[in-house]
Amino acid sequence: MKILLIGATGTIGKAVGEKLSNHEVVAANYKEGDVTVDLGSKSSVQTMLETVGKVDAIISTAGLAQFGPMAEQTDADYQLALDNKLMGQVNLVRLGKEYVNHGGSITLTSGMLSRQPLPGSASIAMVNGALESFARAAALEIENIRVNVVAPVFVKETMEMMGMDSSTGVSAADTAKTYTQALEGDMHGETLDVA
Repeated sequence: MKILLIGATGTIGKAVGEKLSNHEVVAANYKEGDVTVDLGSKSSVQTMLETVGKVDAIISTAGLAQFGPMAEQTDADYQLALDNKLMGQVNLVRLGKEYVNHGGSITLTSGMLSRQPLPGSASIAMVNGALESFARAAALEIENIRVNVVAPVFVKETMEMMGMDSSTGVSAADTAKTYTQALEGDMHGETLDVA
């Protein structure tokens, strides 16, 4: 399979890339990779898709959003989450469905904060929930490919990098297993929780 992996240099993206090493993976990132993309720019997403051409699947492990107390978050903080993590991935479906071969799939990334928010996660929880709702609704109108969302919990490696107790996290390698389930399964319009 030819798979376009967005966010390939991130903690989860690297692990997903390793799991998919038996496929042809086209790595897309903001600054480096086989192709670059700014998820916050629809035209950048379009250019990336035109450059890569037809694929069997698109997997996005990317999307920017800012943690912070709701009282301190600015309009710009909310706009970042809306433009990048939400609309960037929505545009991967809106534009990307024309580049995915019949029977292929698009897998997006939300996060458990949509259903299990923490203090400081209002903008992230908002876009995660919207993304999951979008996938359910989009699946009602898209017939030739599957669209799903993976909702990771905190990744152990990220927690350790932030100086947090990682005992409640899930490793990037174990998180990547859920992306391969979305790729290889037959689900459509679903959110797959990482357990």
